[in-house]
Amino acid sequence: MKLYGEAMPAPNPRRVRIFLAEKGVEVPEIQIGLRQGGHRSPEHLARNSLGQVPVLELDDGTTISETVAICRYFEVLHPDPPLFGVSALEQAMVEMWTRRIELRLTVPVGMFWRHAHPFTAHLLKQNREFGESNREVVENIQLWLDREIADGRPFLTGDTYTIADIAAQTTLDFANFTGLSTPAEAKHVLAWRERMAARPSAGA
Repeated sequence: MKLYGEAMPAPNPRRVRIFLAEKGVEVPEIQIGLRQGGHRSPEHLARNSLGQVPVLELDDGTTISETVAICRYFEVLHPDPPLFGVSALEQAMVEMWTRRIELRLTVPVGMFWRHAHPFTAHLLKQNREFGESNREVVENIQLWLDREIADGRPFLTGDTYTIADIAAQTTLDFANFTGLSTPAEAKHVLAWRERMAARPSAGA
């Protein structure tokens, strides 16, 4: 099997790489060259008609897209350490937090990137006013997250590192790249980010 992805700072391929690093699993990755339009090539569109990365291609030619779907596939194949929770409550909390990160944080970061960043100006027609409006959204959701983890929990769902932490880490690191930094007053988020950055998998 092999992964089709892209190097830093692309957050979604990195999400899978971090997941695999935490599992101790190695899968060769082929970088398709997003900036060169590799995601729009006929070969890649045959793997994923939406033209996105990452894509996992199995040995029989089956392809799996979407980061959480790919990570769930590897969770079943390599259940230790568990990164989607074990008990019903743990799994529900992981799902809740992953969805919160994706919908409340990743989406506005992506909209800022698409509509307000100069790197993407040649890729689509930008609505800069809309793009810039997401700056405040991203800041506010980080302040909300700061309040949520003010109880001292080491990870988003409690005492265990999960896919929810990976989703938030990759999103916030990418947000930094785009110019959306974590507010200084979000001290709990900043401390959490330091803990995530200290993990060996952070370099994936």
